[in-house]
Amino acid sequence: MAADVSFSTATRNWLGLWALYMREVRRFMKIPGQTVVAPAVTTMLFLVVFALALGRAVTEVGGVPFVEFLAPGLIMMAVLQNGFANASSSLIIAKVQGNIVDTLMPPLSPLELMAGLVLGAISRGVVVGLFILITMQVIVGVTPQHLWAVLFFALAGSAMMGLAGVLVGIWAQKFDQISALTNFFITPLTFLSGTFYSIDRLPENLQFFAVFNPFFYAIDGFRYGFTGHADSSLAVGAAVLVGTVLVLGSVCYVAFVKGWRLKS
Repeated sequence: MAADVSFSTATRNWLGLWALYMREVRRFMKIPGQTVVAPAVTTMLFLVVFALALGRAVTEVGGVPFVEFLAPGLIMMAVLQNGFANASSSLIIAKVQGNIVDTLMPPLSPLELMAGLVLGAISRGVVVGLFILITMQVIVGVTPQHLWAVLFFALAGSAMMGLAGVLVGIWAQKFDQISALTNFFITPLTFLSGTFYSIDRLPENLQFFAVFNPFFYAIDGFRYGFTGHADSSLAVGAAVLVGTVLVLGSVCYVAFVKGWRLKS
């Protein structure tokens, strides 16, 4: 099985990796209404509701107009959620339908399997983010000020969530488990990560918990790329995201090598 294939530079299967990646991309692009348009509609509804509800009471956040502060956070929230959804759904669907062997049998190393799934998750997150950005550009007029920050935090954040989705997809045995983790873990962490507000508004004890939330650093850094405003150090945020990616990547790699919940 694929988990037993050793990885080395000499045996790196670029064609197989590309095939797995393209399978992941085609999988979500076959139903763009569900995977791209629907998240964009939900995000735009959040923007309209919060702009109407708080637009008069909160005109600025950190010297940035409220709507311009809100828009990047909503875009990044959609990127994170869709990156997780793509990777987790790919594995759980294969396991439930009984065709997970089609993913494991090709001569792909554990690292190649993980890379193909994560790159597919990154692609979906980026496609959804670009679609929402283009839509918001017409309504809000948000324009990146620091493109490097936009690119780095979007890619690092979606990679983090792609790895989290792979790990959850390996662990889960049924859709209910994915839904439970999404509803009770992923969604609360994204909502409580400064998407809709600056963490300066939180009580000090809650600010303490916010700084341990990697979602906060992804959204904060991404927002800086558009507004020039950040609630935390960009260097710290980058280090947290890179560290989280390395930890999750290591755990996923070990899971693939051992075939945990994949071979049985």
